[in-house]
Amino acid sequence: MASKSPAAHARAAQQARVKVLAAWRGANLAGAEIAARRASRTAGDLMPQVLATLRLDQKLAESQIQAVWHKIVDPVVAAHAHPVGLARGTLFVNVDSNTWLSEIVRYRRHDILERLQLAAGKATVQRISFRVG
Repeated sequence: MASKSPAAHARAAQQARVKVLAAWRGANLAGAEIAARRASRTAGDLMPQVLATLRLDQKLAESQIQAVWHKIVDPVVAAHAHPVGLARGTLFVNVDSNTWLSEIVRYRRHDILERLQLAAGKATVQRISFRVG
């Protein structure tokens, strides 16, 4: 009599396990167990999606901009304008009056943008949108 190969022995053991569990449960749930096993994912597989959903990279960039704003922007301008958000490369800055909005947009926008790009990176801050608020 020929002996079974290890793979054949493993298949026979698995089939016996399925029959015993089906008899004990009163139902064959092997298909559901296989489907559940395929659907399960490790924490390592889930983390990139969770981190992307939390947008931690964007929040980090926003906090870095907040931290360097008063260091790289003229203190007089910083007293009247402050960053409020970052979305798709556009930094949104609230200015306290139309007068300061006009001053910043006309004379200081490019300088502020260049300094922010040096501090945070060109990919992070591509444009600045100033608005009264």
